[in-house]
Amino acid sequence: MSATSLKLPDDLKRRIARLAASSGQTPHAFMVDALAREAERSELRQRFAAEAAESEREALGSGKAHSLAATFEYLAGRVAGKNPRRPRARSWRASK
Repeated sequence: MSATSLKLPDDLKRRIARLAASSGQTPHAFMVDALAREAERSELRQRFAAEAAESEREALGSGKAHSLAATFEYLAGRVAGKNPRRPRARSWRASK
């Protein structure tokens, strides 16, 4: 494990110390946990954005998409434990 030095504003350092103590952690453990959670959240956001961009490319390339209403109806059926028919992709025209 490598060491990193952080210079924190005094107010933030006091807040971290107080929160860490109330959760039974050291300030170091509290900061490591917070940084790990934020790194995971940022990685998830990056993957989401990349998948959304790929989906957009696919939709624009194929000229087909599913209607929002049909998609929600399908997902609601799945959540309810049913086996609904998958919605059919329909052709659409991009705006100019």
